[in-house]
Parts: sequence; structure tokens; C-alpha cells
Amino acid sequence: MEGEPRRCPWCGEHADYRAYHDEEWGVPLADDRRLFEFLMLEGAQAGLSWLTILRKREGYRQVFEGFDRERLARWTPAQIAGAQTSSAIVRNRLKIQAVVTNARAAIDLAETGPGLPRFLWDFVDGRPVQHRWRRHDEVPAETPTSRALSKALKRRGFTFVGPTICYAFMQAIGMVNDHLLDCHRHEACASLGRVFRPPA
Repeated sequence: MEGEPRRCPWCGEHADYRAYHDEEWGVPLADDRRLFEFLMLEGAQAGLSWLTILRKREGYRQVFEGFDRERLARWTPAQIAGAQTSSAIVRNRLKIQAVVTNARAAIDLAETGPGLPRFLWDFVDGRPVQHRWRRHDEVPAETPTSRALSKALKRRGFTFVGPTICYAFMQAIGMVNDHLLDCHRHEACASLGRVFRPPA
């Protein structure tokens, strides 16, 4: 579209995608609850379009109680079954169960380890990795770091956290800056990365 800034090609012409790309994707994030939400949404996306999940995000927040882990950890089988009846989310039993399982794992991580923000950011030494991709086909689907993160999360009891899901998550929360060099958000996210304060 004439007059539009240059963007990464994956967001195409969809207004929802463009807003997400321009305002959230690649912005370094350290907020505990939002990190958990993003990780759960990336797991929900497995095998589907991210646009599908993006358009249901408010539904996910409503069904999963604002991604409050303490509440989710207490969910009963009846609540899980109830969530399966909601058209506001993708009604996949295993993915719904994963949110409850992962809430318990995140609580355990906070109680016995460094907590989710520091646990995640330690994989990149607390600083966003600045890539300099020129073409979309250069951007990997997974990396050695995402594979290591996946294994570590699984050891801590998380599910639906494969290497590809983990890399998409890393891109979303700004652990890596994968905006293409000619994208108007590349330098903006790089600037945010330079002043980002890693979790203590």
C-alpha cells in the first residue's frame, strides 16, 4: 500500500497482523504474566496460523482467567472440560490441559528457581540478540538456543514448548530481533534492546 512503512513480509495486508508487528513483535519483554501468556499462545498456535490465535487473544484471556497462574493451577477436570466448549479459543483438549500444566510448572519455577523472566532471558545472557536478516527466507524456524530452551522448559515440566514454538516465542518477546533490516521496526527494536534491563 502506497505511503505505508516497509514491514516484514509475513504480516501481509492483515490489519491485525500489522498492528501486532508494529506494536508488539520483537519488543523486549520481561513482565512475568505477559511472558507466560505469550508462551501459552505460541503453544496454542502449533499447527495453526498465528492470525487465528491473534484474533482470539481476548477470548484466551477471558477463558484462562487473565493467565493468572495461581488460578489456573487449581483448575479441575470439569473446568478443563468447560473450556473445551468455548468458541472463544481453539478447542483442543491437549492444548487446554497444557495451559494448566504449564501454570503449575511456572509456579514451581518461581518457587524453586529463578522465575520465568530470568530463566528465559539467561538463554541470551540477558540481552536481545540483534540479527541482520535481509530476506525472510534467511530467518530460521528454530536455532540451537531455541532447542536448548525447549529442553530446559520440558525438564521443568512444561508442555507444548518444542524448538519451533520456542523460537517463535523468542521472536515475539524480543529475545531476538528478527525484523528484516529494511523493516521500519528493525532499528526501533534494536534501540529498545540497547536499553533493555534484564530481569534480576
